Amino acid sequence: MIALAGLATSHPYTDARTLAAGSALAVWEPDAERLARFRAEHPDAEVFADLSSLLDAKPDGVVLTVPTPQVAPALAAVLDRDLPCFVNKPAAATAGQLAALDPVVARAPHRVLSSSVLRFAPSFEQFRSAVRSSEVLTARATVRHSVQPWAEGLNPWQDDPSAGGGTLVTMGIHGVELLVALLGPEVAVAGAVSAIRRYRTLRSEDTGIIALGWTDGPVGAVEILGVTDGEAYAVTVETAEGTHAVTLTGGDDPETALGYRGTIAAFLGMVAGEPSPVRWTETRAVLSVLAAARAMTR
Repeated sequence: MIALAGLATSHPYTDARTLAAGSALAVWEPDAERLARFRAEHPDAEVFADLSSLLDAKPDGVVLTVPTPQVAPALAAVLDRDLPCFVNKPAAATAGQLAALDPVVARAPHRVLSSSVLRFAPSFEQFRSAVRSSEVLTARATVRHSVQPWAEGLNPWQDDPSAGGGTLVTMGIHGVELLVALLGPEVAVAGAVSAIRRYRTLRSEDTGIIALGWTDGPVGAVEILGVTDGEAYAVTVETAEGTHAVTLTGGDDPETALGYRGTIAAFLGMVAGEPSPVRWTETRAVLSVLAAARAMTR
């Protein structure tokens, strides 16, 4: 049995569809509307009143999707039971949240997977295997994902820079994740700027750029475009020989093309006893970059 602990974003509904093909599901979610949507899709899932009772049911693994400020205590409860856990991104959005998360993960980093699903997108995995990071001069990731739903009032905690991190963090993680996966975790923020170009009701921003530098390595940038009619994620690297690029889009099978299925396969490997395929040092580097960038733009 796989436990869905929280349904705070759209991701766990996609996760559940993949998991349901081979696992019984259990769920806890305090929001009645979200829970009703889940039960309509998965009427056989067992429903629990709170996180503690869900974990007492002894699931084989947990997909954790709660508002970002709640991640550290919820993950602590999961790791208290020595369960593998996939934490839907971002696991932390601010320096304070990351500081609270560090000692929790330190108990069992091999049990924790938290990543943008794009890391597991087949096209990116192929691109990554073909690029020699030592030859990269510069790297750029461009994230195109509309934030119009936030401007219309969906999930206001995600748009709050002090809670979910806003557009710079929640959408920027996709680009930072891809560049860290490609070039390694020895990275720091050189600067960050953000702006509101269309959606004036946002608390955060709809556009941003994060400048990055790797120790003894290349320089890079992440562009975040929340004003867009399509969803796409591009990585471009420059080498002495020329330009290499990949663009990730949903295509005919977005759950495969954008890495959702690959992420769940990685999590199920953990359920089977394997350690997390993404080292905490990499995940922490991604979260640290985002928290630093967020602080620079406040």
